[in-house]
Amino acid sequence: MDAQLDPLSGDYTGQRIGHLGNAVYLRLQTPRGSWWADPSLGSRLHELAREKDVARVGVLARQYAEQALQTLLDDGRARSIEVSVDQPHNGRCLLHVAVEDASGAAYTFEHFVVVGG
Repeated sequence: MDAQLDPLSGDYTGQRIGHLGNAVYLRLQTPRGSWWADPSLGSRLHELAREKDVARVGVLARQYAEQALQTLLDDGRARSIEVSVDQPHNGRCLLHVAVEDASGAAYTFEHFVVVGG
């Protein structure tokens, strides 16, 4: 069991969790290559802050998220991961991440990505 991270603030909530929420959050929030212990951990989602808020950015956001979360599948911690994107063209994308963990339990997570900041 892990101490839960709040995806909005990045702070600990004081609760314990038994799902992959922290792993998903850290892989999406951490810029790829910036963590000294594992340069392959993280995503390229931070690069989208410099892009215009156009349709192709939603496609990139989905691809970057899938790439970042692939390690959970490779490690056997998740059976399946599906990512979808809502892009209301208001300066951010909302990623919907559906994860089935190794035990077969299904969880959904949401992650905002700043676009065109």
